[in-house]
Amino acid sequence: MASLHHARRHRRGLLGGLAVCIYPIYTSRVARKDPIKGCTGFDWNEGNVDKNWNLHGVAFWEAEELFFNEPLVIRADPAHSGGEERFVALGRADSGRLLFLSFTVRRTLIRIISARDMTRRETNTYEHTKA
Repeated sequence: MASLHHARRHRRGLLGGLAVCIYPIYTSRVARKDPIKGCTGFDWNEGNVDKNWNLHGVAFWEAEELFFNEPLVIRADPAHSGGEERFVALGRADSGRLLFLSFTVRRTLIRIISARDMTRRETNTYEHTKA
């Protein structure tokens, strides 16, 4: 991943009637606009829920937890942005599990495409964001 830009942005949204805060840390490859600004929840299709559980043992709710824990590292993923802009995220679930996510934003909803455990390299990158 690219070097980290340590600007911390505070985002407030509404999820299930509860006020939520998202604190992302962006890398230098992220688009100039904030990809999760104004997001109010998540959009799942049944195929991705089952795929992430069957292939990687990641439950949909565990993947969602990343957006509410710090640090959250987000960068643009232009190599996989065909018809829509995609992003990747590194973060920690409430259980402490380190996860890698691929996602896009549709209107005001975060659509998680893939979720899996971080690789060793991704873990090293993520751990350096806490310094």
